Amino acid sequence: MFHALKTAALILTAGLIAAGSAQARPATPAAAVKLWRLDCGSFTAPTDNFSDIFGHPGQRGAYVDSCYLVRHGKDVMLWDAGLPRALIGRRADPSLPIRMTLIRSVTDQLAALGLKPSDVTVLGISHNHSDHTGQAADFPNARLLMAGVDFEALTHTPPPFFTDPASLSPWLAGDGRKELVSGDHDVFGDGTVVMVALPGHTAGNHGLLVRLAHRRPVLISGDAIHSAAQLKTRAVSPFNASRSDSLASIDRMIGIMRATHATLVTEHDPASVAKLPVFPAAAD
Repeated sequence: MFHALKTAALILTAGLIAAGSAQARPATPAAAVKLWRLDCGSFTAPTDNFSDIFGHPGQRGAYVDSCYLVRHGKDVMLWDAGLPRALIGRRADPSLPIRMTLIRSVTDQLAALGLKPSDVTVLGISHNHSDHTGQAADFPNARLLMAGVDFEALTHTPPPFFTDPASLSPWLAGDGRKELVSGDHDVFGDGTVVMVALPGHTAGNHGLLVRLAHRRPVLISGDAIHSAAQLKTRAVSPFNASRSDSLASIDRMIGIMRATHATLVTEHDPASVAKLPVFPAAAD
């Protein structure tokens, strides 16, 4: 009996030592992450285009069109691709309800960082609207990450409202590498860059959660909201695919911000521009 207890004690002690050693071993460090905000255009539009509570009759609002560049170790990820480059140099058409302008292409801004289009290894698209896919075709060698439901909608005839399938032709044609996602998606497998499912604006709308070493995480909204005020007013765009999903996504964003202390960056809200360093500086 004594020998059996002694043997059991030795086994238990060895197990505790092994467990302690495993805990003491540092986890594989995540790659260093940097985040840039790119200017991908601007537009004005009736304010009630983005609010279904009739709170802004006759008013127009000014909005930005933002893209984001993420460097993760050796990988370079572009999040959203802005307005079409054909708008460069054109005056906004005052007869249109949405009046768009573009000053500088994405590739021009990447060149300022010493990057070529071929250096972009991952192209993440929040949803299929053309103000987020406009310059995507400039990066045909990148691996496309996009919600499967939004990508598949581009194959419909006619395509959905405010989409341009031509902007994603390298992947729709079947030649480009793509990974169609459903739900959340950990882009690099280490938790530093996560596509967060925020459906409602479109069925597959996603945000992007970026964890940085020297500052709070950044939660990029996609088009779950168009201004931070919507977190309180709970107004959503009248043309959203689902109001109930939109409200659920607002609740999820609030929950993520509380849990991770993330800074919310709203892609179309001019007030969000100042939350990240002025290009060409990066957040890290």
